[in-house]
Amino acid sequence: MPSANYSNRTLLSFLLMGFPGTDHTSIYLSLPLSLMYLLSILGNSLILVIIKLDNQLREPMYLLLSMLAATDLCLSLSTSPTVLSVFWFDFRRIHVDACLLQLFFLHTLCSMESAILVAMAFDRYVAICNPLRYNTILHPVIIAKIGLAAFIRGVTLHLPLTFLLKRLPFCADEALSHGFCYHPDVMKLACADITINNKYGLVIILSTYPLDVVFILFSYLMILKAVGSKAMKAERLKALNTCVSHLCVVLLFYIPLIGLTLAHRYGQKDSTLLLVLMGGAFLVIPPALNPVVYSMKTKQIRIAIRKRFWME
Repeated sequence: MPSANYSNRTLLSFLLMGFPGTDHTSIYLSLPLSLMYLLSILGNSLILVIIKLDNQLREPMYLLLSMLAATDLCLSLSTSPTVLSVFWFDFRRIHVDACLLQLFFLHTLCSMESAILVAMAFDRYVAICNPLRYNTILHPVIIAKIGLAAFIRGVTLHLPLTFLLKRLPFCADEALSHGFCYHPDVMKLACADITINNKYGLVIILSTYPLDVVFILFSYLMILKAVGSKAMKAERLKALNTCVSHLCVVLLFYIPLIGLTLAHRYGQKDSTLLLVLMGGAFLVIPPALNPVVYSMKTKQIRIAIRKRFWME
């Protein structure tokens, strides 16, 4: 039940947080943050355009890469308006409903990205362990079903999460820890029993990301087993080299995610700066660097970019 002190007062908006104690230098901090968002939007848009226009990039690997780029692009577009408005214009208020909508998109897109990374690990497994059936097993129709399943999983899990927050009265006149809305952060401002929200949020985390990591690790164990059976060292290195881009993207996604989750669940009350830094890393590093990684490490992508923009 809501506390008696807050029974007649319910928040209509939340206060977003920038970097604490850096108000006079926020404009300088906003520059690299803005550049990272710009890199994310332009880089992922470029990946989508290149894959769309180049008929040679129709293999399952590139179709999955286009899904990853689209997810990262949507993630950047869903959070950049509030994050950048805090730093550029010191506009810190966000309506509760707008906050819950952003929260829904943020968590849904993160769940989708995790599922796509699992599919990309399976793609590498099939390409290395069963190359003759690669295009048969990962037919474009199958790829489309994987994308649909990732979308349905994200929406199904996080729509109830949003409605569970919607039913709560928000009375604590405190700022959020970030320039965006994040479930554990919003939940703590409720002046009611949040046991159900807390347990359901924990169920979502335990039933998605750890299982996805297990599937990815299993795929790479099978890949290592298959690669180890190859006689030629050059063949083993060539096979493993096709996995480098995906491994880098997996690390870029899960390390900030795990750090942010642990910081919220086990961080001290005075660790606001740590939360802000982890939130910033989680938001901008994977979407900004994923297209850079694939552009640098994937020969076909590099060739397509040069052909499209420098050779024509």
